[in-house]
Amino acid sequence: MNTQFKKGVLELIVLLAVNKKDMYGYELVMEVSKVVDVNDGTIYPLLKRLTNERYFETYLVDSTEGPTRKYYKITVLGKERVEELRDNWKVFANSVNKFIKESMKNEQK
Repeated sequence: MNTQFKKGVLELIVLLAVNKKDMYGYELVMEVSKVVDVNDGTIYPLLKRLTNERYFETYLVDSTEGPTRKYYKITVLGKERVEELRDNWKVFANSVNKFIKESMKNEQK
């Protein structure tokens, strides 16, 4: 996937994932990777920013498989941001899809 496309939608994907359930960093990297190819060097700075912007709260949970895990939980403000970004995405995607369809019709003439 094009890097610029990925960059534009990554915040929405991360917010949607944590909106489904609280997640720790590596778990979130794995979940987001199902949609777009990302690594932890991309996700962790985004998690820090979203936490600083109060879209996420964090809490620690002991792990039987290693160090304590920091979980991310969406806040009320984060849920509002999800709705805003989802609405924006729908409008954007519909506009681009419409434009693509129209340009394909012109190519066939």
